[in-house]
Amino acid sequence: MYVQYWKFASRAVQGDFGKSWYTDTPAFKLVLERMPPTLYLTSAGLLAALLIALPLGILAALKRHSFVDNACTMLAVAGQAMPIFWLGIMLIIIFAVRLKALPASGYGTWQHFLMPAFTLGAFLAPITMRLVRSGVIEIMNMDYIRTARAKGVGENTVVVKHAFRNACIPVITVLGLQFGQLLGGAIVTETVFAWPGVATLTVDSIRNQDFPVVQCAVVLLALIIVSVNFVVDMVVGLIDPRIRIG
Repeated sequence: MYVQYWKFASRAVQGDFGKSWYTDTPAFKLVLERMPPTLYLTSAGLLAALLIALPLGILAALKRHSFVDNACTMLAVAGQAMPIFWLGIMLIIIFAVRLKALPASGYGTWQHFLMPAFTLGAFLAPITMRLVRSGVIEIMNMDYIRTARAKGVGENTVVVKHAFRNACIPVITVLGLQFGQLLGGAIVTETVFAWPGVATLTVDSIRNQDFPVVQCAVVLLALIIVSVNFVVDMVVGLIDPRIRIG
């Protein structure tokens, strides 16, 4: 058993995961061909999550205990409870079937990105919004914020330059940890929208019992997650010099 594993590991390091049992094509080649659409979708979903979470989180923190804060909190709770596949299907029914404004599936133009990216972003936005809210609330009560206000610094400058920058540190860290879940959410999103990515390839390979492709996809996705978390640690160190990277 250990000899067999050693042979597999030594070949995997060289990018040799064997050939697909279904198409007789090198598994590594198949996965690499499907990797760009998945990375594009994941990046678009991350961008959508930030565009949703950052403004709402800051607004909820600045309007603490108000109607706006309660509405944002309820929206975050609803977003966390909402299944990805249900949201994707609802978007297809509304914007593709009834309004005929966006394509229901496929890949190629910017219009194909809108619904899948929003679906994937809605999966990550609630936790990010709540982190931004709690971070901004905590920072706004710090002494240096009071000092900046006492010096006559404008409220917008206080929020953007002082509070938001420091509140982003835990958010960036969590985004790195959540990137793996974002790739997991891409499996459902790609399936709903027939997106030609690695997730769809992996699901099809599991159905076909095409284990070389499954192994290759899992290993490469794991390497991507590790690399993203490494980059996140570096970025956090650049933002906050107090954090030592070593």
